[in-house]
Amino acid sequence: MKVLVPVKRVLDYNVKARVKADQSGVDLSNVKMSMNPFDEISVEEAVRLKEAGTATEAVVVSIGPAKAQETIRTALAVGMDRGIHVQTDEDLEPLAIAKILKAIAEEEGAQLVITGKQAIDNDYGATGSMLAALLDWPQGTFANTVETSGDSITVKREVDGGLQTVKLTLPAVVTTDLRLNEPRYARLPDIMKAKKKQIDAKTPADYGVDTAPRLTTVKVTEPAGRSAGIKVESVEALVGKLKTEGVI
Repeated sequence: MKVLVPVKRVLDYNVKARVKADQSGVDLSNVKMSMNPFDEISVEEAVRLKEAGTATEAVVVSIGPAKAQETIRTALAVGMDRGIHVQTDEDLEPLAIAKILKAIAEEEGAQLVITGKQAIDNDYGATGSMLAALLDWPQGTFANTVETSGDSITVKREVDGGLQTVKLTLPAVVTTDLRLNEPRYARLPDIMKAKKKQIDAKTPADYGVDTAPRLTTVKVTEPAGRSAGIKVESVEALVGKLKTEGVI
C-alpha cells in the first residue's frame, strides 16, 4: 500500500502572529516557519504504517514556495521515503490544493492519503474532504485511532459526543486529529540522510490545475484585547453583575 501525506509550511505555533500595516494579511517576514502541527501527526502515522509493514512506500508532498522544501526534508528525516514539491508562490485555496493532490494521488497510485484535519494558518479544514470528494473515495475525518486490516481501514473519529467508529474500504482519505499519536523528533543521522532523499520538483501547471483564487480577503485584523476584570464584595453582587452584563 502506498501512502501519500500532504504537509504545509506555516507560521510556527509558538510565534505570535502580526498583522500587516495595510491589514491585507499576516506578516510572515523574518519569522519562524515550521510544519503544520496536524501534518506532523499525519507524517508520524504514515511512518508507523510503514514500520508495521502495512505501507510499502510513504510519499510526502508540499505545495508552496521554494522554502517548503525544508518542510519536506523534515518529513523525510523522520522516515518518509521521498518527496514531491509543487512550487508556487501563490497562497492557494483548498479547492486548488485538493485538485493538485488528486492528480498526484492518481499519478502515484496511492491507496491512502493521510492529511491534517486543518492548517493552523487559515483554519479552513476543507482540503481533506474536498480531496475525498474529487477522488470519490471514502473519508475518515478527525481520526483519533487508525487500524488497517486487508483492504479496509477502521477509523475512530472525534465527534462532539465522543468517538464514532467508521470502516472504510481502501483507497481512502484520512484526516488526523491531535490525539492520534505523538510525533517523533528527527535524529541527527536521519537529518543527514534526508538530504540525499529524492524530491521531485513540480508546478501546478504540470497537473493542469487552475489555481485562480475564488475568494478575496477584504481585511485582516488582530483580535480585540481582553478588558480588565473587576472585584465584587459578595456573591449577591457577583450574581447581579452577571445578570446586568448579560452573561446569565
